[in-house]
Amino acid sequence: MMYAIVDIAGQQFKVEKDKKIFVHRLDGNEGSQVVFEKVMLIDNDKDIIVGAPVIEGASVSASVLSHVRGDKVQIFKKKRRKGYRKHNGHRQNFTEILIESIVEKGSKKVAAKVAEPAKIEAVAEEAKPKAAVKKTTKKETGETPATQE
Repeated sequence: MMYAIVDIAGQQFKVEKDKKIFVHRLDGNEGSQVVFEKVMLIDNDKDIIVGAPVIEGASVSASVLSHVRGDKVQIFKKKRRKGYRKHNGHRQNFTEILIESIVEKGSKKVAAKVAEPAKIEAVAEEAKPKAAVKKTTKKETGETPATQE
C-alpha cells in the first residue's frame, strides 16, 4: 500500500489513498479540491523516497468533505482554600478531507547504501576513548599560596 508523509497546515500526517482524515480548518468550500505540495516521504511498496526536506514535484490531492467542530475541551483551574475557581471551554475547528491521489513525479529515488566493512572499522577506531590525562591540583603538587607567585 502506498502512503506519504505530508505537511498540512503546519502538522505532519501519514496519508493513504481513499483515506479520510481531520485537519485544522482549511480554506475551501465543501466538495472543492485541495493540493498539498509539502510531501516529505513517499513509500511505494517498500520503495522509499525521502525529501530533503520536501520531495520536489510530489503532491497529494484531496477533496474537502465537510467543515466540522471537535469535541469540547474543558479547562478548569482551582486553588484550594483561596476561593479561586476558573472554568473555560474550547472547540477546535476541523476540516474532513478525503485523499484522492499521491503523485511522486519529478522525485529522486534514494537507495539505501550498505556501509563497507573497512569504513565501519575506521569509524570504530575514532570512537574509542582516548587515554585520560590526569590534571594535578595544588594540593597534590604541594604548593602553598605563598609559593604560587
